[in-house]
Amino acid sequence: MKASELRTKSPEELRQELHSLLKARFSLRMQKATQQLSNTSQLGKVRRDIARVRTLLAEKSRGQGEA
Repeated sequence: MKASELRTKSPEELRQELHSLLKARFSLRMQKATQQLSNTSQLGKVRRDIARVRTLLAEKSRGQGEA
């Protein structure tokens, strides 16, 4: 997911996206633990997406605090 796509979303949509990404990360971790995950690079991609969403949420909250 690109940061430019995420910037157009509202903070509530970003929170929903974060929630779904956290569920996906948990699912991938369980698949890895049970050796059912064939493409382990998915785990890193989800982690980076989570970081992007959290960064944008922090930026938006700082922007509202200053205004």
